[in-house]
Amino acid sequence: MEVHKLEQLLNQFKNGDVDMAETLSTLKQLPFEDMGFAKVDHHRALRTGYPEVVFCQGKTHEQVERIYQSLEKHNSNVLLTRAEPGLFERLKKIDDRLRYNELGRCIMLEKEPREKTGSVLVISAGTADIPVAEEAFETASISGAKTERIYDAGVAGIHRLLAHNEKIQQARCIIAVAGMEGALPSVVGGLAPCPVIAVPTSVGYGSHLNGLAPLFTMLNSCAPNITVVNIDNGFGAGFCSAMINATKLNHR
Repeated sequence: MEVHKLEQLLNQFKNGDVDMAETLSTLKQLPFEDMGFAKVDHHRALRTGYPEVVFCQGKTHEQVERIYQSLEKHNSNVLLTRAEPGLFERLKKIDDRLRYNELGRCIMLEKEPREKTGSVLVISAGTADIPVAEEAFETASISGAKTERIYDAGVAGIHRLLAHNEKIQQARCIIAVAGMEGALPSVVGGLAPCPVIAVPTSVGYGSHLNGLAPLFTMLNSCAPNITVVNIDNGFGAGFCSAMINATKLNHR
């Protein structure tokens, strides 16, 4: 439950708009709602400022639907990742406010969109890396970051990246997404005056080892402003970038 939702509930009780039983029923679901197959964390937004995100892969459509309905009652904005088109079609029937990013496999509900502030830049090395980059983009955006994309700007044609140097210099945090040998984040790190979050992808040929090759490259980068998330983890990169972006805004 978000802070303003809790304040709204308490004010409604104070003004007599809801009775004690309804108020207690809502509060009992804090800090979590036990569904048996899932314990939905309604307290997370109060602790961290961001509601729980649903990782759909490995869950049945029915499970995701029930989790979504629970989160929607307590939060203005909800993000679901690794969501297939069939799941979106199912959820869209019960809530037509939902939006779907097919490339990024993300479902978003934004009843009260956060103000988009700061500057997060998402750069992909190749077109094949865009699905992971889109997951990062949607995550950072719904979390309140003003987010821009630069796609297909890898080191095989480095002039494509250098053409965007002004944006690189202005960003508060950059997400660099790359498969193959994973060289892009090191180059971006050498140009950028801000933290760079490197995301290795599972895009590549044989000795690429499904993302291990770029992961090792990124972990061994000599650019000191780089940190690395797991293979294909666009969500983790997007979430951390939004927190870095917000922290920089708060300390200006």
